[in-house]
Amino acid sequence: MTRHIAFEAVENFRDYGDYAAAGRRRLKRGLLYRSAAHATATDADLEKMAALKLAAIVDLRRKNERERAPSRRHPDFSGRVIFTDEGDVGEDPWQLFLKQSDLSAEAFRGYMFDYYDDAPFVDRHLYLYSQYFKALAELDGPVLIHCAAGKDRTGILAALTHHLAGVSDEDIVSDFMLTNDPERMAKRLPVIMQAMTETTGRTPTEGAVMVAMSVEEGYLERAFAAIKARYGSTDAYLERALGVDAALRERLEARLLD
Repeated sequence: MTRHIAFEAVENFRDYGDYAAAGRRRLKRGLLYRSAAHATATDADLEKMAALKLAAIVDLRRKNERERAPSRRHPDFSGRVIFTDEGDVGEDPWQLFLKQSDLSAEAFRGYMFDYYDDAPFVDRHLYLYSQYFKALAELDGPVLIHCAAGKDRTGILAALTHHLAGVSDEDIVSDFMLTNDPERMAKRLPVIMQAMTETTGRTPTEGAVMVAMSVEEGYLERAFAAIKARYGSTDAYLERALGVDAALRERLEARLLD
């Protein structure tokens, strides 16, 4: 199947269902969507999203990100919107890093490894991830998750969903790596370079910006290793940190798996 769904101005939009799962079952298609932010969505994009009949949108961004780039929604959208201002104090860590960084590929990669070490345990993420799993079990209809670029916060949550469903490690990583779509990356490169130049007063190299825009297998490995180090296993993290107990897990499996 083609996982990427083309929109005019909403990037990295794709279905992360339809993978082989545990017990010879399969994740359903058309229930799990992920994307980048929707601030630049065109009217045609909103119509296309409306046709998906989304039951909920989980916005994983910080308050300052939402204020800087407010989401556009279809006027008839009546689904649940899940977000939080939890922990939104001080300057955005990414913006602060950019101002202090030498903007090298090594610096961007190092930042991302550190980010994935910590991201599963950030209070804001714990709240949003737990609310997502509850909504996914309760609501009748597809759920869309997104952050700014739809790659890191979104990528971890999609991977956790896949793990819960019993998707293979190989497929989990493959889905994560779909963010590195060459056509999208080439289109976004000058935009991101310009944004970084405006923020820092310095111009990074194209190679460095490509690292900043991309994901690497090692990032997800670091997140799961950190989870295992703190909780013993991903299943224990899902239960103890996110509240996905046996009863909720059973409801999720019933809803998501064929």
